[in-house]
Order: sequence, then structure tokens, then C-alpha cells
Amino acid sequence: MSTTTAAAVSTDAADKLDFKRVLPIFIIVLIDLLGLTIIIPLLPLYATSFGASAALIGVLGAAYPLMQFIGAPILGRLSDRFGRKPILLISQLGTLVGFLVLGAANSLWLLFASRIIDGLSGANIATAQAVISDVTNEKTRTQGLGLLGAAFGLGFVVGPIIAFVSLSLSANNYHVPAFIAAIFSAISILLTWFLLEETHGPDKRNTDKSKPMLGFAAMFEALRHPQVGMLLVLIFAQQIAFGGFEQMLALFTLNRLGLNASGNAIIFVFVGIIVVAVQGGLIGRWSRRWGDRRLIYLGLATLTLGLALTALTPRQPPPWYNTAALTQELTATDAGTRRLPGETPPTYNLPIALPSDASKGWLGLGWLLLAMIPASIGGGVLQPAINSLITKRVADNERGGILGISAAFLSGANALAPLLGGVVFQWGGASAPFWLWAAIMGLLLIASLRTIKDTRAAP
Repeated sequence: MSTTTAAAVSTDAADKLDFKRVLPIFIIVLIDLLGLTIIIPLLPLYATSFGASAALIGVLGAAYPLMQFIGAPILGRLSDRFGRKPILLISQLGTLVGFLVLGAANSLWLLFASRIIDGLSGANIATAQAVISDVTNEKTRTQGLGLLGAAFGLGFVVGPIIAFVSLSLSANNYHVPAFIAAIFSAISILLTWFLLEETHGPDKRNTDKSKPMLGFAAMFEALRHPQVGMLLVLIFAQQIAFGGFEQMLALFTLNRLGLNASGNAIIFVFVGIIVVAVQGGLIGRWSRRWGDRRLIYLGLATLTLGLALTALTPRQPPPWYNTAALTQELTATDAGTRRLPGETPPTYNLPIALPSDASKGWLGLGWLLLAMIPASIGGGVLQPAINSLITKRVADNERGGILGISAAFLSGANALAPLLGGVVFQWGGASAPFWLWAAIMGLLLIASLRTIKDTRAAP
């Protein structure tokens, strides 16, 4: 074989993702995320069953990312210093405890406690992203990070199905899916312990103890990075919109279409299938063809369209909808009714208005599913593209820390988004938050066209 041919073969190999090295972390993250995606469709309704208003549900949605905002940068820096595997195990243990508390919850404050515990240890994804960055190069990193997004997508397919089945078999007992989520979390800990090999050995670790680990000092330092600062601003701002969309969708469908936890599980399955298609296969080809910069433009444009279409969803429940049955599921008709041990406690004043039985049909559900297509494409593209570009602009021994900072910005946005969304939902109506987030995404698209330079020019 000639030198030229050998070089060409080597280049081709470098352009392809090494799935054998990525597969273990993909499986671990998928199993771990099954726990999260089991509870996402039912958590707002779980809180509703304790009498929480839309604004208070927004506060509950903010509890996890607010705690993650504190914990993720610390664990990211520690993974640079002590390795990825031990930090991942610590974060997974916190998730397990959080799910156990959620399953045992018999009051609203225990729901808050479960999300706070999980959030403080919630560096799972940031550390997994660092593992992917360790085993990929600049040409394959977007695809590798996209596979983590595909794990999210598969989780959103399988997790809500598990939630749907467990709710059906348990007569809508919200405690059962939470305990099932805890089982999956325990499995992920075992897989990490036995399957994952350390990817950040002692020779690569960052021993510089002068770098700040906590809070605003670390974030301001990252924002001052000439190649990374604007990307961190972008990942924060886009997550205000997309994170709020995810947190408030269940309340929107409850109000607009009368979908219960099982119905919302089906919506999340549909979204998950699209995200898997984008992040599991398409994003690698798109990244090689167009580059991260154009992928960011695509994500912003499609998410803007999806949010606007969601806001326009007609208020028409599906043919099987029954106001009395849904009200009975979420409330108790007799305040003196005694509950069995472990049974979800009722409320007596349903805080979210339900649609009428008068105008049933398929238009509302069909419209919403159509809106989910561009929204899912945008959400599937943005985070891998932005994080890939971020990791290409920092040194190898800083990747865990910078991805922890990125995760903290995401968490800060996820904390702010449901607070903002809950208040806007309560005072402006169900569509108001989605119009707000669509406007934010449109402005971000305009800003990114001016500020994000061609990735090929980046050092």
C-alpha cells in the first residue's frame, strides 16, 4: 500500500466514530435516563394532585435545575481532577436517593425534597459528555455528543411507555412509576461500576487547584474565554425557551386537550422517536456536511417554528376525552374519603381549567403532533452542536470543567424557565409561554447569524 493510500485510509478512519468506545457510556446514560423520562410526563400532574397551582408547579420544575446549577460545575471540575468514573457514580447515587424519596412522597414538600437531592448530584450528563469528548476527535465529536442526545430520545420513547403501563396497571398510582425509576437508576450504577472504563487517566488530569469550582467565579471566567463565552450565552438562552417548553408541555396539554399523564406519555414517545432519528443518525451527516455553525442556525429556526405552532394548538380534546373521568383522576369528590397506604393523595380544587366535552375531535391532537416535529428537530440539534463547538475551543484537560459550566448554564436556564413559564401560564393563559419562547428563539436566530463565526476559523 502506498503512503498516500495509507494516509487516506487513516483519514477515513479518523472521520468515523469509534462505536465500540462510545457504546458503554451510551448504554449507561440510556438506562440512567429511563428513570428520568419515566417521571417527566407525570411530575406536573403528581404536583397537581397535591393542589399545586401552575406557578407552584413551575417552582417545583425549577428546584432540580437550580440545585444542578450549583452541583454540576463542582462535579465537572472534580472529574477533571479525579477522573470521570467516580464522579459519575456519585451523581448516579444521588439520583437513586431522589427517586426513592419521590416514590415515598405523601406531601408536596417531599416532591420538592426529591428534586433537590437529585439536582445537587446531577452531573450525570455533563460527566458523560466529558467521557464522549475524551474518546472522540474534532470530526466525530458532534456525532458522539449527538448519540447522548439519542439516548435521551430513546429514553423519551421507552420511559413514557413504562410510565403509561405502570400507571394503567396501578390505577394511576403516581408512586409506582417513581419506584420503577429508582430501579433503573440502581441498574445504571451497577453498569457504571462494571462496564465503564476510565477515560481520563492520571496523565491527563488537571491538577491546577487555582481554578474556581463553584458559582459565579467559575462562570465569569468561562464567559471571558474569547472562543467560548458567546456559545455559553447561547446555550443558556436557547434553554430558557426549550427547557420551559419541556416543563410546561404537560400542563398545556392538560388545559388545551385534556390529556392525563398517560396521554402525555404518548406525546413524549412521539417526540422521542423524532429526537432519536435526528441525534442517532442524521446529526452526524449534517455536522460533516454543514458544520456546527449551520446546525445551530437550523436548530434555532425549527424550534421557533415548533413553539409558535404549539401556541396555536386548537382547544379540542380527543374523542375519548371525558371531563368527569379526568376530574375524578385528579381530585376527590368526597373530602372525607379515606386513602389506602401508598395511594396518591387527592385535592379538592383543581387548579388547571379543563376543556369542555362539547367539541371533541382530532384537530387539536393532530395539530400538536405536527408542531412537535420542528420543535423536536430543533431541540435535538442545538445542544450537541453548541457543546461540540465549545469542546473544540478548549484544551483537553479543561473539557470536563467547561462542560460542567455548560451544564450549569443549562441548569440555570431550566430553573428560570419553569418559574417564568408558570407565572406567564397562570396570568396570560396556556399559549402565552409558548409565544414568549418562540419570540426568544427568533431573536436568538438573528443574534447568532451575526455573532457565531465559522467554526473552521476557530483555533
